[in-house]
Amino acid sequence: MPLLNTLPDYVLTTKTDELLNWMRKSSIWYMLFGLACCAIELMHTGGPRADIDRFGATPRASARQSDLMIVAGTLTLKMALRTRLLYDQMPDPKYVISMGSCASCGGLFQLAYSVCDGVDKILPVDVYVPGCPPRPEALTEGLLKLQEKMMTERWLVRSPNGNGNGKQVAAA
Repeated sequence: MPLLNTLPDYVLTTKTDELLNWMRKSSIWYMLFGLACCAIELMHTGGPRADIDRFGATPRASARQSDLMIVAGTLTLKMALRTRLLYDQMPDPKYVISMGSCASCGGLFQLAYSVCDGVDKILPVDVYVPGCPPRPEALTEGLLKLQEKMMTERWLVRSPNGNGNGKQVAAA
């Protein structure tokens, strides 16, 4: 059987940025990082009923293999330094989802001396998922919002400040 005429009759063309972003959004590896009661909803989201695996999200236990950190629960000041250390170990590009009112602003415990007023004080947050605790559907919606954000990024265009990923860097 000859190789000619066995190939499909169409050719797929796309932009390089769109192809790279599609591949990245379809294989998100999120770090298992549950701090309090929201972690139960995070586990439920990875279970068979909500199943975020169908969106390409796979849990990882190591920061060095993850590109998404889902901060689920109350972030204490004692844990904040360790959270930043884990974030710094993640390879670029990296993303953060703040899950629940405790991670976003301190929640019920915001008046306690040991609670951080939000994960955005120590990490750049990409998507906030509200609720106490948020339902698995809300976290799934947050993941879809993050995937929409990923699809708009440009990686092959040089920015005016000289970095290669197209993102703006704040002047020091």
